Amino acid sequence: MSEPETSGINPGQPRPVRLRDALLRARIEAADRTGVVVDLRDAEVARLEILNDALDPLFAQVPDRIDLFDRGISQGDTPRLWIDVVAHIMMGRDKRQYRFVQDTRFGRIVLAESHDTAVIVDAVTDYVARRMVEREHAMVVPPEPKEEVAEPPRRSRLWPFLFGFILGAAALFGVAVLAALRSW
Repeated sequence: MSEPETSGINPGQPRPVRLRDALLRARIEAADRTGVVVDLRDAEVARLEILNDALDPLFAQVPDRIDLFDRGISQGDTPRLWIDVVAHIMMGRDKRQYRFVQDTRFGRIVLAESHDTAVIVDAVTDYVARRMVEREHAMVVPPEPKEEVAEPPRRSRLWPFLFGFILGAAALFGVAVLAALRSW
C-alpha cells in the first residue's frame, strides 16, 4: 500500500481510512478475481462445446428409437457435457484436460482422461456401444420356462385293499351272526 495520506489540519498525523473506501477497493479486487474465474469458466464451456461438436457424428448414428442418451452442456459451477444420466465429461483441474466420468452407486469412476479430443471421442464411442448392448440384453425377454407338471404321488394300493378286505370280512361276519340269531 502507499503511505497514509495526511490531512492538512494535522500534518504529522495519518488521516483515518474510511470504510467506504476500503469496501470499494475490496469490491474492485473481487471483481477482478471474478472476471478471471468467469473467463476460465467460459473457456471450459467453449472446450466442452468443441467436444460436443466432435461427438455429433457419433450420436447421428444412434437409432432414434434408442432414448438412452441425453447430451447437453450444463452450465453450473462446474460445466459438464452430459452423455446420459450417469456419465458426463468435465474439465480437469488444469482446465485443459477432459475427464470422462461415470457415477455409480459405489462412487465416481474415471473412464478416460486426456487433453486430446479424439481420445475422449473414442472413449465415449466405446461407452455408447456398451450401453446399447446392455440395453439389447435388457430388452430381450427370455422364454418363460415351462413348469413341469408333477405327477400326483402314487398312492399305495395295499391300504385300500386291506381296508376293503376287512370291511368285507366284517360284513360277512355280521351277516353270519344275524343268520345265526334268526335261526335260533
